[in-house]
Amino acid sequence: MIDMLVYPLNGEPCLRNSCSRCCHETGMLLTKLDINVLVKLGYRLKEFAVRSGQNWRLRNLNGVCFFLKENRCKIYKFRPFGCRLYPLVYDPNEGKIKLDEFCPHRMEFKVQKENVNSLLLMLKYL
Repeated sequence: MIDMLVYPLNGEPCLRNSCSRCCHETGMLLTKLDINVLVKLGYRLKEFAVRSGQNWRLRNLNGVCFFLKENRCKIYKFRPFGCRLYPLVYDPNEGKIKLDEFCPHRMEFKVQKENVNSLLLMLKYL
């Protein structure tokens, strides 16, 4: 297992605006460490994830993330690394890291160098 140090973005804009837009029709990739943590919490892999090529992604049920209940993440403290760093994403079409335009509150996040480094590290382990 990898020892991944992640500097998450502060989720305050999401909480303040009661926003869970990124949890709808999510395609969030999961690292092996994400999967291990969630399995140790008692969830079965096929319950919360779907295979996507050689990777795993969060499963959607009725159009929302498996873990979204009553507009809140029921595993917030243990959420996957990609969720912790969102709306910071890597855009393969542009070949750069940026704030996802899908996020209506993206300009409220304060991105630091550590956040970018964490995303780069996460991508390395996918």
